[in-house]
Amino acid sequence: MGLRDGEVLDVGIVGCGAIGTILARFIAEDARGLRLVSVFDRHIDSSERLTSSLTPQPTIEDVPQMAEHVDIIVECASTSAVPEVARTALSNGCQVMIMSVGALTDPELKDELVELAEKHGTRIHIPSGAIVGIDGLKAAGIVGIDQVVLKTKKNPKNLKDAPYTKKNRINLNSINKETLIFAGTAREATTAFPANINVAATLSLAGIGSEKTSVEIYADPSLTRNVHEILVEGSFGTFTTTVENVPSPKNPRTSYLAALSAIATLKEMTDPLQIGT
Repeated sequence: MGLRDGEVLDVGIVGCGAIGTILARFIAEDARGLRLVSVFDRHIDSSERLTSSLTPQPTIEDVPQMAEHVDIIVECASTSAVPEVARTALSNGCQVMIMSVGALTDPELKDELVELAEKHGTRIHIPSGAIVGIDGLKAAGIVGIDQVVLKTKKNPKNLKDAPYTKKNRINLNSINKETLIFAGTAREATTAFPANINVAATLSLAGIGSEKTSVEIYADPSLTRNVHEILVEGSFGTFTTTVENVPSPKNPRTSYLAALSAIATLKEMTDPLQIGT
């Protein structure tokens, strides 16, 4: 539902990294119907650096303070931050947008947050992130989906420091051609690559679940963009999508489209005309 004339959606942002910064600057400079009220980052210097670059300047306050007066909190921090941010927001009747959606492959946490949202009459928003086709996936789920496969391809440097590559002692510097380095379920993928594969979690939530969604991750030194190929098959038919995303300049592990999808989700909340599933 769009806002009435003169109404404004007050926004708080948790996490002042690549996505949080893009989102904050858009709201401060361009967004109609949106007002950036406050920001927070566990690194106080990141919060101060972001607020000093904005006009008007939002306040810096922690999540409990923020949740008392904003309409929605956007989590742009990390999967480990999701439980506290989401619980605090929802318990205060505040909407929450979760960007580190890999946290929701934990079914107990997901169910807990959904129950909190229902209890307090509020909502959890999950943007499409760095992929396309979520609308089609949701529609296909009405009649049944047999298979969802995600193939993600990134430059090896964009997979640096992932727990999986460290545990398995994968020498990313030695890879000189497209190489499959992981194959498993979406839940396994989000644990193995928590900073790289939120798209797998989004797909699984919109489709057939994290244990049935298949994920393959490739390292390819020839790539300058993050590539996501999706195959969906079911009684509705078949569809495939391919996205080649420009990495965020400040964090190559994050696609620029992910930040743009958060902006689009906020704009949709304020727009009286709703398009798409």
